[in-house]
Amino acid sequence: MRIESRLASLGLELPEPMKQPSGLVLPFPWVRLWPGRAFVSGHGPLQPDGSLWYPLGKVGTDVTEEQAYQAARATALAMLASLLRALGDLDRITAWLRVFGMVNAAPGFNTTPAVINGFSDLILELWGPDAGPHARSAIGVAELPANIPVEIEAEVALD
Repeated sequence: MRIESRLASLGLELPEPMKQPSGLVLPFPWVRLWPGRAFVSGHGPLQPDGSLWYPLGKVGTDVTEEQAYQAARATALAMLASLLRALGDLDRITAWLRVFGMVNAAPGFNTTPAVINGFSDLILELWGPDAGPHARSAIGVAELPANIPVEIEAEVALD
């Protein structure tokens, strides 16, 4: 329970499962377990009650870069909540292998890596320099589901 204790010491709370918008059907698992690995579907930022994080919209017009950084951090918490439900213990994660971050970018917004740092910085803080570093991409896209500012997927190694 080392990671969960670290979250608590930072005053961070994992959100409830996502409250899906009306009419949205998601026919896939949030976390797909495979021997020695967990593949994590794209997650967006959530409030503690599982509702969508605000503000919504395009980074660079509707959402500032700092707000988007915080959205990426909230996305990390949503992903950790899904991993905890799937694994029962976040300490089973032995390494973060790959992270793919998508930013709902306004035309001309090109500092997507700085946004996705909100996710990476938290993972590095929680898992440290041995298990936390990960390969990563951070791209801008024209639209994201429900107009969320960021969506992030990952792959982790398990014991």
